[in-house]
Amino acid sequence: MPYKLHKPLNMPYKLHNLVISAPCLLPHSICHCIHFLSPELTLQHGKVAIVTGGTRGIGYETSRHMASLGAHVIKAGQNELEGVSAVKRICEENREAKGNTHSPHSPVCFRASMALDITDWSVNEHTFLQLDLASLQSVRQSVQNIKRWGLPLHILVNNAAVMLVPEGRTEEGFEHHFRVNYLGHFLLALLLLDTLKHSGKRGSCSRVVALSSSAHGAGEIRLDSLQCYSAHAAYCQSKLALLLFSSHLQQRLDRGGFPVSSCAVDPGMVDTPSQGASTVLYTALSPSLEGEGGACWSNGRTEMTSPNTYDPQLHRGLWDSSCRQVVLIVTL
Repeated sequence: MPYKLHKPLNMPYKLHNLVISAPCLLPHSICHCIHFLSPELTLQHGKVAIVTGGTRGIGYETSRHMASLGAHVIKAGQNELEGVSAVKRICEENREAKGNTHSPHSPVCFRASMALDITDWSVNEHTFLQLDLASLQSVRQSVQNIKRWGLPLHILVNNAAVMLVPEGRTEEGFEHHFRVNYLGHFLLALLLLDTLKHSGKRGSCSRVVALSSSAHGAGEIRLDSLQCYSAHAAYCQSKLALLLFSSHLQQRLDRGGFPVSSCAVDPGMVDTPSQGASTVLYTALSPSLEGEGGACWSNGRTEMTSPNTYDPQLHRGLWDSSCRQVVLIVTL
């Protein structure tokens, strides 16, 4: 399949040498495209969603809008103070998204290691969960807590990302971009897959949405050397890996006949986080996309991706290599 980029590879990444929750927010003078506006979405009462990187940027806007529709949104992030602040803002902005509180104005923040009793939670509550995607242990502990809560899970948005961080390794020896952007989300999604499968049903599939980038087109994955580093190359590699994982996961779900769909989203170059969240919300919530997975979406439509995203050997090789790196056996 031919490859088409909808934005140039020499985009000004230097503007975003930050820890971020979505690819590119650009000054209005740089971004001239017509942005997709998500159609009016149905109420989501009874639905439970997890949004990584949900305390800022596109992740915050995604969380806020889902909560306004009545969903119970778990905002997973690393910074506790930022998480509590985000929950407070949403509670103030939207009475439908009430914080999980001891008092009317004191949202509760949960560390991944805490044992929780949430028998009195309602599906409309909005929660922050501390999660460090750079740590395999933190991901596993967070999933244990989520499962201990006994909640269903209908939507998983793998949004959190880092971009152009200085060269370095996580405590487990992984390059930061690859670990946070891809491998942490790979482990999170697979550990939560049983919950997603049990929560979905025919006509109302659970959904996994991964935020990638058109920068994946400049990415390269060599299965014998996944830890090579340069700032730009590492970021592009991580976004390519997310696309491969999203597509291959859908293939495995299709073979098993499971009521879960998997897709990727490129938010593109946007003026505001709200614009970037539009396609994310559309793919996560729109009834018109029920049961449709495997595609990459951008600006409200499916997007053609680079030729290597259709390589079945690369799909399987990355899947197997990733399972070995996170020490996980997947029967799917």
